Order: sequence, then structure tokens, then C-alpha cells
Amino acid sequence: MKAAVSYPDDRSTTSAPRVRVDASRWPDVARVPRSSPVRARVAEWIVRRALDRLPLRVELGGAPHTGDQGPLVTVHDPQAFFRRLGTDGLIGFGESYMAGEWDTEDLVDVLTVLAANVASLVPRPLQSLRGLWARRHPAPQRNTLHGARANISRHYDLSNDLFALFLDETMTYSAAVFRGFPAQWPKLADAQHRKIDRLLDLAQVGEGTRLLEIGTGWGELALRAAERGARVKTVTLSREQRAYAIGRIEATGHADRVSVELCDYRQVTGDFDAIVSVEMIEAVGEEYWPVYFDTLSGRLAPGGRIVLQAITMPHERMLATRDTYTWIHKYIFPGGLIPSVEAVDQAARAAGLATVHDDAYGAHYAETLRLWRERFNAQREQVAALGFDAVFARMWEFYLAYSEAGFRARYLDVHQIVLAKAGAR
Repeated sequence: MKAAVSYPDDRSTTSAPRVRVDASRWPDVARVPRSSPVRARVAEWIVRRALDRLPLRVELGGAPHTGDQGPLVTVHDPQAFFRRLGTDGLIGFGESYMAGEWDTEDLVDVLTVLAANVASLVPRPLQSLRGLWARRHPAPQRNTLHGARANISRHYDLSNDLFALFLDETMTYSAAVFRGFPAQWPKLADAQHRKIDRLLDLAQVGEGTRLLEIGTGWGELALRAAERGARVKTVTLSREQRAYAIGRIEATGHADRVSVELCDYRQVTGDFDAIVSVEMIEAVGEEYWPVYFDTLSGRLAPGGRIVLQAITMPHERMLATRDTYTWIHKYIFPGGLIPSVEAVDQAARAAGLATVHDDAYGAHYAETLRLWRERFNAQREQVAALGFDAVFARMWEFYLAYSEAGFRARYLDVHQIVLAKAGAR
């Protein structure tokens, strides 16, 4: 192994940044943190220990690479890299990529290896000290009525034009259902319709159904339900998505059947024969799961069905990480928490709901994300033309690859879950 990196007392990185970083927009990317040499050396020791057993090749600062199998990771600035890890762990790992301090020939493969081994990357004796260094969620990111609106806006109000660059024409931002693998871009819209139709079938949506959709997206599910003859109330906290969805609904002549409201799920009134919520529970936050499920139960008419599409993680990992503030929280989805299937079931039962159907299809999400990532990377010039800089582009690439890797490693899954009032036939 190569000798340890030296950490001079001035705590400043000596390498020039490889990506132009606007410090006013990306302060924590522009500045290498003032990590103590001890913490940086501990981070380096953990990384080198992991490299001894992971199928990765790593080149540190131009030295001969370690390992003889797996994708190559090139760390251009080892000193900055280890300081970021020593200060902020995986947040620093992501920020280091945003800053261009490391690169790889295959980002998804690298992140898949890490996701598959996430529980053992840090030695078990050090895992018990997690609470001493792991950041806690910032109070402003709590999903209060005000906080939830701000959290949703940070992601979904970026730009409808940005999302249109990598989503298919249905503008559907959730896992598709494919007929076979590998998935192909021309088939994505059909795969999204197949997913939506499955959800509507599970909810038994048809002529005259009073449907509540929590989380509008860009309106495709509401339109498909209206075409079946349903009367739809769909709620969102995103002003950009609401405006886009209203335009689509009016253009297709369904304004008499669909209302799109800028409304928190906690403020919805009325009774509904069916409720559908697609990949929205991840944004609720554990603190508010009881309120969320009580709302679902309270809005459901007798004999009705609730259908959730939810990203999930293993229960033990959820328990171990639920209080940790992560790179995803900081840059992509503030305030969220991916639940486990057990957590969903427990929260649903506490609200008087029972699971009557559960189907998982995580491999389809990995393919959906691959298509989005490839499309996004192919549209880099258009992303820049919308005013998003190189740091944003690397951040978004990292997010899409990070998510895809989670499903490929089976660290993440996605479920379609049907709930009904307990005791209902």
C-alpha cells in the first residue's frame, strides 16, 4: 500500500480545483473543511482497509492504483478527499465528487460496490461511535406545514424544463414497469403507463370513482384516472408541478374531472373511494408518519382502497440511519426518510389499516434510473443552457447514479402496497 497522505498544519488543500465552483452557491464544495489531521488519517485508514477487500481499483494522487479488479477510482486530490471524509463522512464523499476531486470510469459500478457493503465499510467497534460524528437533521428541515412546502420546493421547483430534459413525454418521475430487460428509452413511456395502470387497477379506479392523489407530479396519473371516468382531486406542494399539470389537464379536456390543488396532505378534506400516493411517503419524515396514515385512513370511504408506491430499505438499516443527516438530505431531498416495509406496516396498523397486497420490483427502478441518468448526461449542454452549472450537473449525476446503485445492490427496493380499513372485506 502507498504511504499515508501527509496533512500539513495549515489545513489547506494544495491542489487547484478541477471544477469551477461558485463559492456563493456551493460554499461547502468550494471550501475544503478544516478537518483535524487525526480525523483525516482515521478516514484514510478506513478507506484503505475497505480497499483491501472490495472489488475496486483506486489511484491516489497519481500513485500506482491499488487492487486488481473492479472499476478504477482516480482521486486527484487525496488530501482534500480524506479531509472531507474525516469531517463529514459520506456527505464529504459526495461533495468531493461535486468538486471534481475524484472521478471514475463507471460511477454506478463504484457506488454499487459501496452500497452492497455499506453495513461493513466502517469497522464494527467504530460504528458504535456513530453518534459522536454523524450529523443530525437541521431543525428547519422538519416537515411542518411550512417546512414541508420549503423541502418540496427545493427539489421539484428547480425547473420543469430541467426535468423534461431527462424524463419521457409522460413526465413521470417514479419507477416504471418494463416487459423485459435491458430497458430501452423508446419503451419508457409505455412502461410508465403500465405502472400507472397497475396502480389504478389495484385501487379499483373506474367510472365515477372519487380518487384522491397525494403528490401530483406532472399530472400523468390524474389524466389516466380521468380517462377511466374517475373524478380526481390531486394535491401537491410544488407550484411548478401544479402549473404544468393544470396546463396538461386543460389541454386534454379533463378540467371538469380533475382539480389540482396546492395543498398539504394534512389539509385535505372529504371522503374518497380510492387514494393513490406514488413515492411520496419518502418525503413525509418519520415524525409525521402517524399523521400521514391517520389522514389516509380518515379520508378513505368505507370499502375503499389506498395504494402506495414506496421506495424502501431494510428495516435494520432504517433504524441504524434514520437520525443521520446525509448527502441526499443536504443536496437532493431535504427532510425525507426512506421507510422499511415493516415501518409502513406498523404505521398503517396504528391508523386502523391493513395490508392486503404487496408487490416489489426494485430491478425495474434500477433500469428506470439508468435511462434517466443516460439521458441527463447526454443533455449536459441543455442543462447548462438552463443556467445550471458544472457542480450542479455533477451533483445530479451523482444522485441518479447513487440511487441506481442502491437498487442494483438491493439496498433499496420499491413496493406497490394496497391498504384497506382493518376488518374490511
